[in-house]
Amino acid sequence: MDLHSAFFYGTLMAPQVLHRVIYGTITPTPKQKSSLTIRPAILEGYSRRKVRGCDYPAIIPSSTSSTNLEESSSVRGTLVTGLSARNVYRLDVFEGDEYKRQKVSVQFISPGAGDGSGELRGKAVEAETYVWIDGEERLEEGEWDFGTFVREKLGRWVGHKEYLEVDEAVRGLEDGVDPTGGRAMGMAEKEVVRSAV
Repeated sequence: MDLHSAFFYGTLMAPQVLHRVIYGTITPTPKQKSSLTIRPAILEGYSRRKVRGCDYPAIIPSSTSSTNLEESSSVRGTLVTGLSARNVYRLDVFEGDEYKRQKVSVQFISPGAGDGSGELRGKAVEAETYVWIDGEERLEEGEWDFGTFVREKLGRWVGHKEYLEVDEAVRGLEDGVDPTGGRAMGMAEKEVVRSAV
């Protein structure tokens, strides 16, 4: 079974949201939890922006961003390894057509040696992430803040209606029907997922 790695920079950094999307529950089994490795990571060359009127962010390549020069050209998030093809299918449905899944290079980060030297970065590793493709005019100026999301908005994301579409798509796939009309993945990837279901 091929396993996948993904870099998350928004709502999916919250374990409850990630587990609800990929497993269908906010309380996965110990086996499900142990199948994933989640570590802090950083993605260079992108900026994270607020999506106008939404709780979730988007990332865009820094070179296409029209924001001011003070905005960071790196995005902190989490690198999740051990994702199955089925997990990736559920993530594709959840992200919808506002994003495109793309390969990127990220680095693990960890606290410094306790001597005030800052963070330590590991070697670069390949992962996939969801890059915004729905137009920069829908993005607000300024950085999206994960801490604010957790304090003010996470509660309404547990059981959120977005998950119903993911659940329906997986049920349909198990019955041999893709209710998303193929928007979540290409035909070759669907065959991989069908064999994993």
